[in-house]
Amino acid sequence: MSLTGTPFFLTTIVLVVVALALPLTLWGKVGGPKLVRHVTRFFMLLFAQVTAVVMVFVVVNNANGLFDTWADLLGTGNHVSAAADLGPDGTGGTSPDQQPKVAQKFKPASDKRMGPGVQETQLKGRISGVEGEVYVWLPPQYDDPAYKNKTFPVVEVLPGFPGSAKAWFGTLNVNTQLNPMMEKGEVAPFIIVAPRTTLLGDVDTGCANTTGKVNADTWLSVDVRKMVVDTFRATDKPDGWAVAGYSAGAHCATKLAIAHPDRYRAGVSLSGYNDPVGEPASLTAKTPELRDANNPLKMLQRATTPPHVALFLSGAEGDGYQGGVAIKEAAKAPTTVQVSMVPAGAGGHGTAVWKRQVPDVFRWLTKHVAH
Repeated sequence: MSLTGTPFFLTTIVLVVVALALPLTLWGKVGGPKLVRHVTRFFMLLFAQVTAVVMVFVVVNNANGLFDTWADLLGTGNHVSAAADLGPDGTGGTSPDQQPKVAQKFKPASDKRMGPGVQETQLKGRISGVEGEVYVWLPPQYDDPAYKNKTFPVVEVLPGFPGSAKAWFGTLNVNTQLNPMMEKGEVAPFIIVAPRTTLLGDVDTGCANTTGKVNADTWLSVDVRKMVVDTFRATDKPDGWAVAGYSAGAHCATKLAIAHPDRYRAGVSLSGYNDPVGEPASLTAKTPELRDANNPLKMLQRATTPPHVALFLSGAEGDGYQGGVAIKEAAKAPTTVQVSMVPAGAGGHGTAVWKRQVPDVFRWLTKHVAH
């Protein structure tokens, strides 16, 4: 039974009803010695408590897109078949453009909570050694005959950790929010791509390449990118690509944009951070060397040539804003940085806050990404 499916959710509701009914109907009818009566009643109350907690967890999980599968929840999922040393650019000395085309077959997304138009596929990354699901949503103009010869810009969207690849669609409603805006011409017709980012059970990869562990950077910035270009009418130019994320995904988005101006022209960070040390599950916080190598502020400071990228960084006091200001102060042309403060009381570190930011984020992307 699927962790996020309707049958499991309905099962938890039924169990809660049963758990409440048991003590109401049987409390005074429990027989036997006093100890047996007390133990029986204790377990009835415990059953009621456990079923209520499970139901609340399912509601919260489904609303926030935290865990997608039982393996994600239990920390047993492994989507990595190899993690070779691929070098500083994450390609292993190969040119993705010279690799065979990766024209992937897609089917309608099985989870209807993601809204209309979302497609899914299972991708095996040829260079990264990562395998996982990728969700794609095409803008309303994609099938319009007037746009039959157009290649479209792309935004790769990343969730937090823990987080599901479905979350930008199922929780932030990026597609249902943007569809009317694209139809009216308020924002550019972007292809939205959401790849799996939980790759090593209960470990936050930091979207980084860590030899012997995982090549998460290459999965996102090389394998997924090539598949999208080979499968859809998506531009292959960095001017037409952006990456956006919230929480841990925001850290990833900033880092990927700074590291790969040859692949992305813009990066969006919603309530992100620079130093991964505050994340207990972070793989990139395990050593001082990994922390330094994967801190986007330090990456920007030591860049011999400032990257040609535009960054949008938003957050509240103590939750991303100061980190954004630090990056803005360190940036040198052609790097541009816009920092936006989320006001106190807006909702804290949560999906409701990030969902409300989607329209403004894509208005900003429309100005900074070629389309």
